[in-house]
Amino acid sequence: MTHRPAPTDTAIHPLIAERWSPRAYADRPVAHAQVIAMLEAARWAPSAFNAQPWRFVVFEKTEDPAAFERAFGTLIPFNQSWNANAQVLIAVLADTLTSKGTANPGASYDAGAAAMALLLQAHAQGLAAHAMSGLDAGAFRKIFAIPERYDVLSMISVAHHGDAQSLPAALAEREQAPRARLPLDQIAHFGAWPESA
Repeated sequence: MTHRPAPTDTAIHPLIAERWSPRAYADRPVAHAQVIAMLEAARWAPSAFNAQPWRFVVFEKTEDPAAFERAFGTLIPFNQSWNANAQVLIAVLADTLTSKGTANPGASYDAGAAAMALLLQAHAQGLAAHAMSGLDAGAFRKIFAIPERYDVLSMISVAHHGDAQSLPAALAEREQAPRARLPLDQIAHFGAWPESA
């Protein structure tokens, strides 16, 4: 496993600093119990009014190869190119309606929080997990008969860590490149919105 801690300006918890989105996957099964633990972590995410609008459709290569392949087929070609060894695909959905049938404007935000909990649990278990927006949501909806009230937000692929050198050269380079984020003063504003922003 490549160790790539975030070069933070202030110390943060190692679970957060060390989580990243690898593409080099090993071709060996992920235990079903580990998948359940990731989903359990997601289940305990916070949500407005405790609405819990997240939903997950889970595809395990060893449990149902045909369903896995159908889900895999909804990824854009670039994501298919590096996910050949993915063992689990988890579609992240958001229920856009409340229990009363009214619009839930925070559904995607809350589903994102649950997805992050899932990603952190994967990392805590020593697994590689990568969230992708690059999928054909319409095709996924049609293939798996997803009702209209659910937005298809993303797909998370999960596997054991693999060798970066097994990737195409450009991706192998990205796999080992320094991690970077916008500086804090560009994303956080104290007391007011700056005129320059």
